[in-house]
Amino acid sequence: MLLSHGGEPSRTSDPVARWTVEQVQALAPDEASRKAGNKLGSAGPWSEVGHEAAGAVWGLCKGSGSKPYRTVIDTAGPAYKCSCPSRKFPCKHALGLLLLWASDGASALPGEAPDWAREWLDGRRKRASEQSADDGTPASGPADPEAARRRAERRAARITAGAQELEQRLADLLRGGLAAADQAGYGLWEETAARMVDAQAPGLAARVRELGAIPASGPGWPVRLLEECALLHLLDTAWLGVDRLPAPLAATVRTRVGLTAAADGTPVRDHWLVLAQYDTPDGKIVTRRIWLYGEESGRTALLLSFGAAGRSPGQALPVGVTLDAELTPFPGAGQPRAELGRQFDPPATRGTPPAGGPTDAALAAYGHALRDDPWLDSWPVTLRDVIPTPSGGWWQLADADGTSALPLTPSALSGPGLWKLVALSGGGPVTVFGECGHHGFAPLAAWTTSADDDSEGQPVPLI
Repeated sequence: MLLSHGGEPSRTSDPVARWTVEQVQALAPDEASRKAGNKLGSAGPWSEVGHEAAGAVWGLCKGSGSKPYRTVIDTAGPAYKCSCPSRKFPCKHALGLLLLWASDGASALPGEAPDWAREWLDGRRKRASEQSADDGTPASGPADPEAARRRAERRAARITAGAQELEQRLADLLRGGLAAADQAGYGLWEETAARMVDAQAPGLAARVRELGAIPASGPGWPVRLLEECALLHLLDTAWLGVDRLPAPLAATVRTRVGLTAAADGTPVRDHWLVLAQYDTPDGKIVTRRIWLYGEESGRTALLLSFGAAGRSPGQALPVGVTLDAELTPFPGAGQPRAELGRQFDPPATRGTPPAGGPTDAALAAYGHALRDDPWLDSWPVTLRDVIPTPSGGWWQLADADGTSALPLTPSALSGPGLWKLVALSGGGPVTVFGECGHHGFAPLAAWTTSADDDSEGQPVPLI
């Protein structure tokens, strides 16, 4: 597995710091892989285990066949190669080897990599050298720019026709009353979503499918349906007048209806701390989100990668490591998404977390972001000196001085992350990074001390 954004990292002679067990477990593509990797995290099934300071770990893992599986990991990527037939990245053997390396330094002795590992490592480093010599600019543009322009115009025309049809369907829905939405069932929404797919507007199709689920979401659904219909109407009308919008907002609208865009901003080099990594399924596609924080720039950035047909997304970064790297932002008003480019040094295992602020500052940041992108579900924020507190059968993060609080999202209450956060807090204030939105706050990582404390440790993943 290679990094899906930006290619190979450049190398230095500095040693790569050993990861923690928590950082390794955060790389698992799913819970089943995490459990299987834990079983292989001891010395029993392994032989010929070794590592080198430049950032590689290798070993042979006994399997069900006569030949052991050959596993090698470039920890400066990270990247993995294993002779097992698994289609997951990292596979359970790679996870087990990393756990062995992280938890027991004596089990992985420094030394020369065997030929089968050296061949793969040398190939990666050769590509890294070639990329470092390149300025990163493509050798040529599209083979036929005029044909590409005509294709873009035809797709824009189809999206426009789809948006106009959707506007009519929304008008019919409101004219007939929202109660009719409950009686029509999900089939009506699915048919409308299919029409948006035909119009090559997957972003509109996804929002229509979300509308179809609201009538079955419990008491108060008509209000929620009206709110979401209004947002969809706003997106429709924005697309129909996209040529009159400011360039950043127009880029956001194009992205929201489903048009893809390339990262074309000015690259930002910084020391980027990996705050969180998690996957969300969406039909046959799995989306991986990785949040980074730039220590010098103070920017929070989002890396997205996708997996299909049962495969986990290729990009994976351990929570808590810091990358000396360039990020290139994507276009759009206030969009945090970026693309990972060149890495200049091996990852380090210590970084400075975001300074954070109180809960009312988090709400203000979300509100400010909504001005640039009204269709945002949430916004990355860091809460400082907050205490997880039960409140009327719910949980919230309350400021230590008792001035205000943020409720946790329903999804945050259903997993083990809440109890990890409560245990970490022990009734005292913590620093928490997460996503603040109209459903509440979803915690993703936490620290036990404030951001200006020199004794601050690694972030604890909560998802």
